[in-house]
Amino acid sequence: MSKMLEEIREQPAALARTIEAELGTFRALRRRFEKDRPRLVILSARGTSDNACQFGRYLIEITTGTPTALAAPSVSTLYHAKLALNGALVVAISQSGESTDTNIVIEEARQLGAFTVGITNEASSTLARIADQAVLVRAGREKSVAATKTYTGQLLSLYLLAWALGAAIELDDLRRLPARAAAALRLEKEIVRRAERYRFMDHALVVGRGLNYSNAFEFALKLMETCYVVAERFSSADLLHGPIAMVGASFPIFMLAPPGVTWPATQEMLTKLKSIKAETLLITDRSNTEAPEGSIRIPVPLAFKNGLPEDVYTPIPYIIPGQLFAAHLAVVKGLDPDQPRGLSKVTQNL
Repeated sequence: MSKMLEEIREQPAALARTIEAELGTFRALRRRFEKDRPRLVILSARGTSDNACQFGRYLIEITTGTPTALAAPSVSTLYHAKLALNGALVVAISQSGESTDTNIVIEEARQLGAFTVGITNEASSTLARIADQAVLVRAGREKSVAATKTYTGQLLSLYLLAWALGAAIELDDLRRLPARAAAALRLEKEIVRRAERYRFMDHALVVGRGLNYSNAFEFALKLMETCYVVAERFSSADLLHGPIAMVGASFPIFMLAPPGVTWPATQEMLTKLKSIKAETLLITDRSNTEAPEGSIRIPVPLAFKNGLPEDVYTPIPYIIPGQLFAAHLAVVKGLDPDQPRGLSKVTQNL
């Protein structure tokens, strides 16, 4: 069995550890932000962690109204621009805590007046040392090059950060996420069966919108790095603005399709894709009664009705079928998902 698969299966326990071990840190951050609310939030990362930042941007803006942006590390590392960061919250996310460029962003942000938070899986890392506040993803050592359990741990940390910033997120709902991740893992046998059909796939599209837009990037990244599939990723809105021209009959498209505000656009896209006979596979959950036959359905309802968007808690369980699909497709293709060619676990660049 690959390390990637082992680590995918470890996610429920890793999520449970993270929320219980780090809740005290986020309680302290909440008290700080109640007294001194950031005027904006900037998130900085590379690779899988950058996909987590994409989720954080949507989540924080939707649930707190705080303007949130993704940093361009080269602004600091190559152009040495001095930003007006007084009163800002700057958050760096790195599995290893040793990404050179994101660490430079944190160091310069502190000098320019920002309060900084580092989210990492490594307590002894440079990022944990240089940030004003370190937050640990309690995933245990991640051995596979393809990040899985640290990604979902980063998403959970961003939920907690949004809570600390005043979002109407309920801690009890976050405590349910490990069980919802476990429910997604129960799809593994079905996903093994589905993966065989895509043995010869060498190109694909992954589509997600809103809170699952980040998962479109992450699912596509897993297909690229473990299966060597050229996987583009789009929101359903952007796909209609030109890229859909490359889609023809039997073109493989994977869609993250929760109920809620993004579903009408997803339905519209499905109608369009059906008309051109694309090979479309949806990831959804039991609460989405309008999803078509043949969808991969997480066997628990994920919709919540507490004033938050209906899809707010779907991103963690929705990425797990994508992770499983990529890991098993790699095996079907005769590839080793733990050792993608040309990649290493820690990437250091400016």
